[in-house]
Amino acid sequence: MPMSHDLAPLVQRIRTLLEQRGADPTMPLLTAMEHTLTDGYARALELEGERLRLERRIGDLAHRLDGPEQADELRDLAERLRSADDDLASLRDALAPLQQCVDAARAAA
Repeated sequence: MPMSHDLAPLVQRIRTLLEQRGADPTMPLLTAMEHTLTDGYARALELEGERLRLERRIGDLAHRLDGPEQADELRDLAERLRSADDDLASLRDALAPLQQCVDAARAAA
């Protein structure tokens, strides 16, 4: 599933950190992972907020749909909602193994 261009650098950072992990991550690497998790979860919250706003707008617009301009806006909002859903799923898929890695490193410490 394609992700937005603004999300790609964060997901790449996550992948890079996962590639660098070892059986015993160093403290700087663990710190970088924790900061990246924080950034990732913050971005996930932003996406969830965006989804809620889009859903509300779609609901409002659907109740008073009466012209081609509103139908066009409704299609645009639906596409943006699908994109936000895809981005959120991609981000969550990337964050899960990083969270597991951090949890394992903390448990081993």
